[in-house]
Amino acid sequence: MAAGGLRVRSAFRKGLFTDKVAIVTGGGTGIGKAIAQELLYLGCKVMIASRSEEKVRTAAEEMSSLIPTDSPAQVKALQCNIRKEEDVKNLFSTTIGEFGKLDFLVNNAGGQFPSPAAQISLKGWNAVVDTNLNGTFLCCREAYHSWMAENGGVIVNIIADMWKGFPMMSHTGAARAAVDNLTKSLALEWAANGIRINSVAPGTIFSDSAARNYDASLQIFQSQIPHIPAKRLGKPGEVSTAVCFLLSPSSAFITGETVKVDGGQSLYRNQFEIPDHNKQPAYDWEKLIEEEESDGNPKSKL
Repeated sequence: MAAGGLRVRSAFRKGLFTDKVAIVTGGGTGIGKAIAQELLYLGCKVMIASRSEEKVRTAAEEMSSLIPTDSPAQVKALQCNIRKEEDVKNLFSTTIGEFGKLDFLVNNAGGQFPSPAAQISLKGWNAVVDTNLNGTFLCCREAYHSWMAENGGVIVNIIADMWKGFPMMSHTGAARAAVDNLTKSLALEWAANGIRINSVAPGTIFSDSAARNYDASLQIFQSQIPHIPAKRLGKPGEVSTAVCFLLSPSSAFITGETVKVDGGQSLYRNQFEIPDHNKQPAYDWEKLIEEEESDGNPKSKL
């Protein structure tokens, strides 16, 4: 562990999450890595999980090397494909075996690809829904059964800005909207177990890993800025701060909600351009009556 410390400056006090244990799926890159880093900065013990064992172990080694020697924080890594029920069960049993309990679950893992809906194969559709919806459900359910049903806890689901539809990403739009509803359902079902569950919906957040995932340059991300009232891109740390707030005691009276971290983008204009067309004619009474009368077959005198 290094004396220099993690390159994080949280809005919350150091030590806030001392003696807390968290699982962060998709914790090796991008937003998930930022969440893990801030949790560590706040003293949490964190298990980061990813489908890619190499990425998640490299990230854990990097973060571990930066934890100050006097910090109670620890980070471990585990390969986990959240679409596989046995992998999910292993993730939770390993984490509880390693750290003795589980306080927080951050469902950040997900994946999608841009495509017109008409060109998405069933295999592609199922892959996205299986990860973004089913994988999130499996992790929530396992958190409940393995620890939180008896001990309580906090869950945060990472979704997306899909409030005005999600053209060219209909698969993930459908899955993330379902997770938004799942969050509300579980907040009610599990309230008596002492479980709070909320979602965070990031807008356009730039990170190097996001650019690699979508094979996109910074310029492509910057093309979104006119659609964002804040007139800039978001940073992973801004999503992480919202997550840490929802995990903290400051949000003890918040459950079943979604916090949008998007610079107002979800309130603003839709970036999807629809060309001019005449393919949706009006239902015009007068025109229909005229057609009936011209055919000599009026259907009503009203």
